[in-house]
Amino acid sequence: MRKLILLFISFSIMAAAGLQAQGKFYTKTGRISFYSSTAMENIEAINKSVVTLLDSKTGDLQFVVLVKGFEFRKALMQEHFNKEYAETDIYPRAEFKGSISNNASINYAVNGKNNVTVKGKLTIHGVTKDVETTGTIEVKDGKPVIHSVFNILLADYKITIPRLYRDNISSTIRITVDGSLEPLK
Repeated sequence: MRKLILLFISFSIMAAAGLQAQGKFYTKTGRISFYSSTAMENIEAINKSVVTLLDSKTGDLQFVVLVKGFEFRKALMQEHFNKEYAETDIYPRAEFKGSISNNASINYAVNGKNNVTVKGKLTIHGVTKDVETTGTIEVKDGKPVIHSVFNILLADYKITIPRLYRDNISSTIRITVDGSLEPLK
């Protein structure tokens, strides 16, 4: 009888753990890119190692990115970005923690594209700001694919551009977030 009770308790714990993981999705290969456009020069960088976690039951959403992982087309741009602007030795990562405001309207079991509003806290360069933006979650065969484009002001995150480069770098940066998520197991 004790063995049966112990077996039942063990099975219940495993089932509860499995149920808890249901509805959670993640990726380690999300993409974040940023773009600065000026009359002098366009600057673009991409990071393909963004960790993303989505809880489809609650709408909680989180992104974490190692800032040093952004790749530029010119090595000198990448060096200047890491040392002078992003100061990646001091501020090695950026993150977003928030939630999908209209998550209840998304059926993660049905294929289709859903417009979403996301609210949360974005931390860049050691500064945390409230943000709200729109995007899409497209469900493909039970897996969410996320996409959003929004702008930030560098000054909001205490990123200063030296006078010499002010004509080369826009004070507003366009950020694009993409990710194909898998069920968390």
